[in-house]
Amino acid sequence: MIKVLYLINHAGKAGTERYVQSLVEKLNGKEVKAYLAYNEEGLLVEKLSELGVTSHRIAMKNPFDIRAAYNLSKLCKKLKIDLIHTQYLRENYIAMWSRLFNPKTKVMYTNHFILENNAVLRFFNRVLTPLEANIAAVCNKGKEMMISNGVNGKKIKVIFNGVDPKAWGGPVESTMRQELNIDSDTFVMLCASRFAYDKGHEFLINSIAELKKMTDKKFVMVLANDGPFFEERKKQALNLGLEKDIIFTGFRKDIKNLIYGSDLYINSSAHEALSFAILEVLACGLPIIATDMGGNGDIINNETSCGILVKYDDARGLAQAVTRVMNDEKLQKTLRENALKAIREKFNLDKMVMETYNLYRESLKSE
Repeated sequence: MIKVLYLINHAGKAGTERYVQSLVEKLNGKEVKAYLAYNEEGLLVEKLSELGVTSHRIAMKNPFDIRAAYNLSKLCKKLKIDLIHTQYLRENYIAMWSRLFNPKTKVMYTNHFILENNAVLRFFNRVLTPLEANIAAVCNKGKEMMISNGVNGKKIKVIFNGVDPKAWGGPVESTMRQELNIDSDTFVMLCASRFAYDKGHEFLINSIAELKKMTDKKFVMVLANDGPFFEERKKQALNLGLEKDIIFTGFRKDIKNLIYGSDLYINSSAHEALSFAILEVLACGLPIIATDMGGNGDIINNETSCGILVKYDDARGLAQAVTRVMNDEKLQKTLRENALKAIREKFNLDKMVMETYNLYRESLKSE
């Protein structure tokens, strides 16, 4: 059994935390003995505790925090950790610095983002990559960006995120429409992204204003979640006269209930690697429109035909794509069928977990 320490700065409730939780649920107590180390406490600590995973706090100020690296090395020696699995650049650097004090523990990194590094980080990427046993990228553009950031491409393997089709599969009796007073003949769109700077809600709300000009059909946009730009986007909708066309639900835990009560999901993000939210929606068999950003093209393409890609920040283009789906029931049926097929064959959780576990084993064999 491999002792794996999952290292993350903020143990919150986003997609990366779901990724860690999924690996632990599938591997812990079988192929892996899992531990968690974090800096900022959040929902992931609670979730892993319920799974019997011991958590440890390590203060991590920045990627060059040598004290944190030393404390991490002490923890790994105490727990006899075989492999540290990191999720973000800060923790990844700290884990690699920790090998200066404890070279026996290997480090593997999963990169969840597509971000250009500055010159300093590119230099250290080249210097530190030899200390890394293996690297996983969740999408092809993520791998390309890492290589351009100075990371050794030979160490990078693309492993797509995956979800459990049984956990998300239906049929589900949704109560959303009754709760939100939505008529049965209203076309319901859903977006459950956090209200953050890169999630494109401003663009999405502008597209709803454009959609209102294009169709006489009854529709409503449900925006579920919270975040720093929540109130600002509510004001935007009010200023555009969309207070009856957009419903802001706030943070919701019943995402599956919302998905099964909807007719179409919209991802308006300006920055994605490989979105768990998109995969979960597809696993429910819901048609999707997404921006052609980051790893979205790895999910939605001519091979999978499970959705429609649109240009980011093109409000009219997104509205046109919505009307296309709204007015074509045959297209809706095709997208639903292809969505389920894509999850079964390409973005299955068991596939992701097995490929990741195989990379754990490879990492332990590396010099």
